Amino acid sequence: MGRPVWSGLALAAYRGLAAGVRPLVPLYLDRRVRRGKEDSERLGERYGNASAARPPGPLIWTHGASVGETLAIMPLLDRLAGRGFNILLTSGTLTSAQLAGRRAPPGVIHQFAPLDVPAYVARFLGHWQPDLALFAESELWPNLIVQTTGRGTPVILVNGRMSETSFQRWSNLRSVSGSLLSRIDLCLAQSREAARRYEALGTPRVSTTGNLKFDTPPPPADAHEVAALAQRIAGRPVVLAASTHPGEESAIYAAHRALRDHSPGLLTIVVPRHPERGAEVAALAEREGLVALQRSRGHLPDQGTGVYVADTIGELGLFYRLAPIVFMGGSLVKRGGQNPIEPAKLECAVLHGPHVFNFAEVYEALDQARGAMAVADVGALARALALLLASPETVRRIALDGRATVEQFTGALERTLAAIDPYLIQLRLGST
Repeated sequence: MGRPVWSGLALAAYRGLAAGVRPLVPLYLDRRVRRGKEDSERLGERYGNASAARPPGPLIWTHGASVGETLAIMPLLDRLAGRGFNILLTSGTLTSAQLAGRRAPPGVIHQFAPLDVPAYVARFLGHWQPDLALFAESELWPNLIVQTTGRGTPVILVNGRMSETSFQRWSNLRSVSGSLLSRIDLCLAQSREAARRYEALGTPRVSTTGNLKFDTPPPPADAHEVAALAQRIAGRPVVLAASTHPGEESAIYAAHRALRDHSPGLLTIVVPRHPERGAEVAALAEREGLVALQRSRGHLPDQGTGVYVADTIGELGLFYRLAPIVFMGGSLVKRGGQNPIEPAKLECAVLHGPHVFNFAEVYEALDQARGAMAVADVGALARALALLLASPETVRRIALDGRATVEQFTGALERTLAAIDPYLIQLRLGST
């Protein structure tokens, strides 16, 4: 079956616009370097220039936009690497690159994804010449998809996700979405609702395989580091606010102030979603009358510390193991919520706000099983924390129910591997 040609004025206009902004790209990337969002020594990769050689033989290209997507496909990379496949992993953020360096299987090549400019994409594909492309969750960059499929390379969307907001946006761009999604060879959706949305937008082959994040091991932590910090904060009530966004820290600090008289020695650990906000988050705590220390500056919490800002990368596993109560960020503000599966697996009692559309089915399952608590606002957050801090039995019940709930949803990895196996067989046959 022949690949569809560019159709729809909107899609053609996007391609023209992407080419037109090319002269502005250096300014854009330079600004991101100054803000600590790009690696200045690897900027060439964003232009499609490879910093590594292509290995001989079939190559599977996997792509995850940021930390969440990259982490979700790590078990899949482990299995593919275990079968002897060459793997290229691309991502778009510094934190995901650092994660790849720590967690990717030996032999996996990491590159920053090229910006979605036709010339950069062509340069990238010309060097790497992938034989199969696996894009994670909702990575629908038009030039990447059109040029990849135009070379005859199958594109599979794994762990496919589509929120209601994204669905409405793509529905208003039918001339783009129809042409783009018709090029996807296979969409492996993480939920029935996501599958329905992809089908409604014209994706030809859609299956529901489940969410790979349920099969992802909890984030690791150094046992000696856990023991040392646990000893340092021993005897204190501890609350963790994980992956917070602007607008949430003030609510967390208000709750802390409301609770500290009833919970002497209360320590609130704040892990901002973007570590570069650490100084800002700590300064806000100080303005709120709280004593704050930053981990990125080498500080450790002492008895006088009220707020410990853990503005480092890759240490959530450490803090999940130290805090029995976890508030998941991105949920009091309209950011869709962060992944609750990891703390649930580590037997934390999870609290969250009302805005959890990024993980709607996961939070719904947790709430229904009483494996998490939903709070509507800062007042409800303070009341929920007061209840939990006063009742270790309730904390333990929520934690155990949460872990049991997420363990019921495993199996997506095996279903994903079964779905892509025909493509892997073709790669094997093509290399003989």
